[in-house]
Amino acid sequence: MDDDSEGAMHHIELWVPDFKRAKDEWGWILSSLGYETYQIWTNGISWRRGGLYIVVEESPDLSSREHQRTSAGLNHLAFKAGNRQRVDALARESSQHGWSQLFADKYPHAGGPDHYAAYLTNSDGFEIELVATVQLAPKNLR
Repeated sequence: MDDDSEGAMHHIELWVPDFKRAKDEWGWILSSLGYETYQIWTNGISWRRGGLYIVVEESPDLSSREHQRTSAGLNHLAFKAGNRQRVDALARESSQHGWSQLFADKYPHAGGPDHYAAYLTNSDGFEIELVATVQLAPKNLR
């Protein structure tokens, strides 16, 4: 579903220090979440889902090759990741694709007791949050 309304997110662009590594790490998680390869060029790639696309690029204009998620700027991207079992599966598999778990001692409630999510960071220090959909108890039908 595309959202072409004013204010809808158009794209996100992340500058990375190592294009090949970023392509592998971001490609795994984004394709796992339903994004498809959209554009490819010498030092960049994008993945698209609906009207939103996400770019990773190793730009020649980088002023630093180090990303600090705890500095001013972008801290993380949060994605809806399906049910709790899906979040658990992605969290388990992430280490095979360059991601490691943050706040492992508090998993899956590092965001609070009513929030089920995996917080992951990749080789370049970018953080993502994989949020489980809310599973409501069935209503009593009398």
